[in-house]
Amino acid sequence: MRTKVFKMNPDKPDITDLKVCAEIIKNGGTVAFPTETVYGLGANALDVDAVKKIFEAKGRPGDNPLILHISKPEDIEKYALKFTDEAKKLAKVFWPGPISIILPRKETVPDVVTGGLNTVAFRIPSNIIARELIALSNLPIAAPSANISGKPSPTEGAHVIDDLCGKVDAIIDAGKCKVGLESTVVDMVSSPAAVLRPGGIPFEQIRMLIPDLTKEYSVSENQIPRSPGMKYRHYSPNASVIGSNENSEEIAANIFDSLRMFDKLDVDIIYSEYFGGGPMGDAIMNRLLKAASHEVINV
Repeated sequence: MRTKVFKMNPDKPDITDLKVCAEIIKNGGTVAFPTETVYGLGANALDVDAVKKIFEAKGRPGDNPLILHISKPEDIEKYALKFTDEAKKLAKVFWPGPISIILPRKETVPDVVTGGLNTVAFRIPSNIIARELIALSNLPIAAPSANISGKPSPTEGAHVIDDLCGKVDAIIDAGKCKVGLESTVVDMVSSPAAVLRPGGIPFEQIRMLIPDLTKEYSVSENQIPRSPGMKYRHYSPNASVIGSNENSEEIAANIFDSLRMFDKLDVDIIYSEYFGGGPMGDAIMNRLLKAASHEVINV
């Protein structure tokens, strides 16, 4: 497959190139695009064959659900059975931004997007390119991270090109992502509501709106994951990982880039300190523990 690569200014994207990418989405193709968290690999969420191309390109397990990206909150009514008052609170405060909200889905959302679940996660990214691509497509875009499944998520266009060039129809390269970790995923169907994946919005900020919020970051091997990143070994470089507490946002923004750098250096084992402090501490340790298959040395 010949992959078209579009270089774009992250603040002033080329509308002509974005229209080309939107047409690719409309015609059942795959486009890797930047968000504020990491790069995503997108396809028309309503087209089963198009979504299957995402799984094929990444080598992603079919029971690992995808996030449905939309450009405005009103679109939720098309694809969710209900948009609860508490979920609306989260959307009002944190959208557009790095938080995904799980709601009960309508039948218009195919099983291939949800891993067979009766729920689906929604997100409105704050990245200008991502939102414009979704709006120009006039479709919901299903998108996981734009990397080979299980490898560190891509935070720069160069990472996507390394992993997926020749496997997808187009890649939008707009440089480095700002947040550097995937979105926080909140299950608003369960009672009480639960954070299933820590990410760009810290748990404590969400709990200010939902006081009884809980954490549920993993599932057993025989369970279907309710969110991306809950079940499989993930975010992993080729080397084994065993794992400045001063600036958690900076650590988060650079963690995946660092793991990829170690691969380029051809190292065999990576040792990491425990990063428990700061607003992003939970999310950082979640990614490191999954990268290391939860192998920890107590010292």
